Amino acid sequence: MKRIVTIQDISGVGKCSVTVAQPVISAMGVECAVLPTAVLSTHTMFPDFTFLDLTDRMQAIADHWKSQNITFDAIYTGYLGSFEQLRIVRRFIDDFRTPASAVIIDPVMGDNGRLYTGFTPEFACEMGALLSRADLALPNLTEACYMLGLPYTEQYKEPWVRDVLRRLCGLGARKVALKGVAFHPGKTGFVLYDGETDEFFAYEHDRIPVSFHGTGDLFASVVTGALMRGLPTDRALRLAADYTALTIAETLSDPTHHDYGVNFELTLPDLLARLQDELRH
Repeated sequence: MKRIVTIQDISGVGKCSVTVAQPVISAMGVECAVLPTAVLSTHTMFPDFTFLDLTDRMQAIADHWKSQNITFDAIYTGYLGSFEQLRIVRRFIDDFRTPASAVIIDPVMGDNGRLYTGFTPEFACEMGALLSRADLALPNLTEACYMLGLPYTEQYKEPWVRDVLRRLCGLGARKVALKGVAFHPGKTGFVLYDGETDEFFAYEHDRIPVSFHGTGDLFASVVTGALMRGLPTDRALRLAADYTALTIAETLSDPTHHDYGVNFELTLPDLLARLQDELRH
């Protein structure tokens, strides 16, 4: 069995970060270790949440793992909340990656043209530097623009998207998938760029006009699990896109659903069936 480690926060209530990554990746047949960056009572959509910063424990955890000769087939990073955490993660990747391991970086910083509270353009620039260690980076359009110092726009055409992807690979990432982009009305999807082969792969599906917290974490977790099960990058991304859309639709059909996250628990059997179908082809 493959083992990955995810580096992000734990929200006690609210379906995001570790509370999505660990069950989803585990269900996909991959061991999921956790290097926690913080513990929150809820995710930040709730008012008055409690917050325990674990930055000062992260290196000690990493050092203990190293003393026990613990290894990982992939390192998957999510929300990182400070410059110091970026520094620790850079060192962690350098210490634990091997020629056979994969580094997946989801540079969670913002959406809809704005950075999340507490982040700055300077932080986005440092996150861009972290991409130099990525085998696969998974930014959305907002995060891509901030990392590159470009003005945000939703009025784009394919040549502009291709240029953005080439620039992101220019930061050092081997492959980049730009999330939440499409070239036809009513659609959303992703465009993957392989910086080593200069090849692009675009995928679109119907856009569901609603937003739920944590869907980016769900997408990145499925991608990570699928890569560890042996799917090529384009098929792993397609599986994640289709499953995330399915889960949003399923959540909306439940009259008792909460607006703080999607009901991925109900759609995990669909994910596993789709994964097995992909593995047979």
